[in-house]
Amino acid sequence: MTDSTKKKGLFSWYFKTNLLLRILIGLFLGALLGIIVGPSITVVQPLGSILVNLLKMIVMPLVLTSLVVGAASIMPRELGKIGLRIFIYYMLTSALAVTIGLVVGNIFRPGAGLELAVSADTAGRALTQPKFMETLIAIIPTNPFGALSQGQVLPIIFFALVFGIGISTIKNSDDERLVRGGTALFNLFEGAAEVMYVIVRWILEYAPIGVFALIAVVFGQQGARAFGSLGLVTLTAYAGFILQIAAVYGVFLIINKLSYLKFFGGAREAMITAFVTRSSSGSLPVTMRNVNENLGVPKKISSFTLPLGATINMDGTAIYMGVCALFITNAVGMEMTLVQQMTIILTAVLASIGSAGIPGAGAIMLLMVLNSIGITIEAGSAVAAAYAMILGIDALLDMGRTITNVTGDMVGTVLVSKGEKELDMAKW
Repeated sequence: MTDSTKKKGLFSWYFKTNLLLRILIGLFLGALLGIIVGPSITVVQPLGSILVNLLKMIVMPLVLTSLVVGAASIMPRELGKIGLRIFIYYMLTSALAVTIGLVVGNIFRPGAGLELAVSADTAGRALTQPKFMETLIAIIPTNPFGALSQGQVLPIIFFALVFGIGISTIKNSDDERLVRGGTALFNLFEGAAEVMYVIVRWILEYAPIGVFALIAVVFGQQGARAFGSLGLVTLTAYAGFILQIAAVYGVFLIINKLSYLKFFGGAREAMITAFVTRSSSGSLPVTMRNVNENLGVPKKISSFTLPLGATINMDGTAIYMGVCALFITNAVGMEMTLVQQMTIILTAVLASIGSAGIPGAGAIMLLMVLNSIGITIEAGSAVAAAYAMILGIDALLDMGRTITNVTGDMVGTVLVSKGEKELDMAKW
């Protein structure tokens, strides 16, 4: 047997084991070892720093490419009444979702009392946040390339959306030359976005090791009391998911005189698939079949609204970002102002357009939301430790946010179909 074969056999068990299981094992072992060893466990900190740097490396390229592709996928000619209705619905429910996340976060206050030390540098950035109107004006970048290199999130979101819509416009024009150019640009960014998704998956393969190291340091310094904080942030997030599904979507259905129970009866297969796979895009075939066969939506509408929803409608992710941002600021002893919370709502709604429908994408987008209120993750910092705690339970949170995302897509598709008088009411 050759050395290469032995190596392949040696490490194959790691890659063949379910990623969720590996992360949970890393979380458990890190917590256990941290409690046993104590503060001296900081010797493993470099392994956690590698994960932090890998995540920071991918944020801006992922945001730019995925947002451009998402915006360029919206064909201007198809928007019309259907596109306008579904887009308004997606943006409205995303805004309500992140607001719910912040409300339940302020009620339950996850992370409060954890007392991770906050660095003076981070605290200073939090105190010098600009006014909300200044933040709005600053969304328009004077130099997109400078904003990209400096990691300025909101200006890149704005530029990527405008650039993506521009690509869509020329890609669907009557000028053959423009069509060729627009298609080439779209294919370029789509290919780049797919590369970013592949890199994210590679980084997630390393995540169990990084989570182990970062969590070990947290529990080495904080002891067993950190377990309560993780349980509370999970409870808070799921309270937000349940409120969004039961209250927000339920009210929309009732207002439109549609049966709440009939909807969930017809949509349950897609909801379960979303919960298990943790992927809006991966659940799309089941979602489309459910709305067509069980809920009476014509394919001409669902084929437009559902893929769009899998790209830009991330209500569960918006809730998650609101809750987790509050957890991190509470954990490091920072008080988030109303202006900062309003900035989170704005950023999370815009960021939801670029949250790729793949497992783990929300954790990457959380970095962007934190950046928008002046909080950056530096290796060895308290913020990095709090983020590592979130990453350790991210798969559990991902299940809840994905089922929320997919349920929101289906509700919006049903409502648009009814508004267009295309819904088969015999199914209801």
